[in-house]
Amino acid sequence: MDDAAIVVREGVVESVTSSARAEELPAAERIDGRGQIALPGLVNCHTHAPMVALRGIAEDLPTEEWFNDVVWPIESNLTEKDVELGARLACAEMIRGGVTCFADHYFSMDAVAAVVEECGIRAHLGEAYFSSQGPQGREKSLEFALRHRGGAGGRITTALAPHAPYTVDDGDLTATAALAREHSLPVHLHAAENRGQAEASLARHGVTPIEVLRRTGILDTDVLIAHGSGILDSDLPILSSAAGRTAVATAPRGYLKFAWPTTTPVRALHDIGIPVGLATDGAASNNSLDVWESMALTALIQKSTTGDPRWLTSRQALHHATLQSARAVGLGEIVGSIAPGRRADIILVDLTGPHTQPVHDLAATLVHSARSSDVRTTIVDGRVLMRDRELLSIDVGAVVGELEERMPALLDLSHGRRIQNYST
Repeated sequence: MDDAAIVVREGVVESVTSSARAEELPAAERIDGRGQIALPGLVNCHTHAPMVALRGIAEDLPTEEWFNDVVWPIESNLTEKDVELGARLACAEMIRGGVTCFADHYFSMDAVAAVVEECGIRAHLGEAYFSSQGPQGREKSLEFALRHRGGAGGRITTALAPHAPYTVDDGDLTATAALAREHSLPVHLHAAENRGQAEASLARHGVTPIEVLRRTGILDTDVLIAHGSGILDSDLPILSSAAGRTAVATAPRGYLKFAWPTTTPVRALHDIGIPVGLATDGAASNNSLDVWESMALTALIQKSTTGDPRWLTSRQALHHATLQSARAVGLGEIVGSIAPGRRADIILVDLTGPHTQPVHDLAATLVHSARSSDVRTTIVDGRVLMRDRELLSIDVGAVVGELEERMPALLDLSHGRRIQNYST
């Protein structure tokens, strides 16, 4: 709609009307977005936000070395303050990039929830756990989910967050599924992350990771599966039977960096009714939390892997970044589109730059020409978090300064510990 105005009242879109009609309405605040494009805020439906503190720390390594030699030893040093500062910096990056909601799967999540409440973004949060922690890990994940569900004025939703089938045993997964059903909680976990995991699971256990999710009851819950680039053709009928309760998050930049041979089978999942949301994963593997980049890469990689330039279209890619991602995190009836009754999670995008002109196809311009830096204004729940590229709720300089002081202790590997061992 050209020359449009969005009327917001108490954090909710009341109407979408003409600018002339909106000028007649009383308003506590008016935002002049003339010449800009209003979009639903983007949703990053799988990340580890505090890992921005590890951006660039483990480059050009195979997955096993990346985990075992660098990331998991460093994460054994994590303090709640490290997590808080990393989350604050991550939220600043996402707000500036037009992300209004993110799904986070990490440790010390009380600190992340506090940052979300303060800075105004929306989030779907889960306290990650391994079976090596004993029952306490699972119990802590449940306690976090129940305590923070509906927090930050409803901007926080929560999930149970077992790490993955290769770090969480069948007993814990089965117990998690039972807790999810008992407490009406979703589950967010990694599974079938890459082809190597699927093949190793078949060789060692005779089942794929997706089959593990079925036999433990996880697929009987509302579940968000991170990555899924190792989903096999034999898994598709299993996932089809769970359509309506299952979603997958794809973060293609990381798969390219790790030289994984396959990517998330977006088209096959689409054909069986599984929504695929767009994600960045953590900045330690991706180097950024830029969903615009994920959107463009998803479209391009799907064209390449399917051999069909008509799939994914730019319009479809936008749908994945907004409404499908909102559905993936259980918020499809709340955000993901600009319509009366939806929460006012809105971004304004400036397409006047030389790299976006002229505009012959708006969707193509947004997906393949625009950048995260073209976002001028970010609004969540009707609150302006960035206006004309100025962050209003986070002091980035102060966060970076404090984080830099903590780097020597965080990066110390002399202790020889690691929080887990990567072996699929």
